[in-house]
Amino acid sequence: MSEGPKIFKIVLIGDGAVGKTSLRRNYLGKSFRENYLMTIGADFSVKQVPYEDYIVNLQIWDLAGQPRFSEVRGAYYTNCYGALVIFDVTRPNTFTNIDYWINELIRYNDNKLVPMIIIGNKVDLRGSTPQEIQVDNNSAMAYAATLSDWGGLKVDYIETSAMSGQNVNSAFERLIDKIYYRIGI
Repeated sequence: MSEGPKIFKIVLIGDGAVGKTSLRRNYLGKSFRENYLMTIGADFSVKQVPYEDYIVNLQIWDLAGQPRFSEVRGAYYTNCYGALVIFDVTRPNTFTNIDYWINELIRYNDNKLVPMIIIGNKVDLRGSTPQEIQVDNNSAMAYAATLSDWGGLKVDYIETSAMSGQNVNSAFERLIDKIYYRIGI
């Protein structure tokens, strides 16, 4: 490995109970838990990730999604390099709220757009709710394409399951790729 470690600060954002904490825990190698206490303000973790010829210290900020924490969240966006914007595929309102989260991210990060990935989480629950109240893959992919055109940065869409681990590592790895190529270590 060349040079010292690089630090990438990322934020996990989205409505409450979309699975941000579960995704973070899964990525850190911790087991899935059915019940969590609501995140108060923010929760923070660090993971060292080998990348190219570097070690990346990934600072992962899991931001509380409840509206009452909006004032507190502002400080945690500052100087972030990327974002995972998460919604629950079985709760369409969490998908329609993505614009709110992206606007909040930009507003509190010095009006800068950063690399991001849209994540449709809880795909393991798709069979447990009527199909007409689920967010389908095509709608989410179309939304990511619209964001890409709007912001000039390619925004990917990935479906995950924090419970099974499906695509969790891939989502974080893609975000690291996007950050790496955006800032050019």
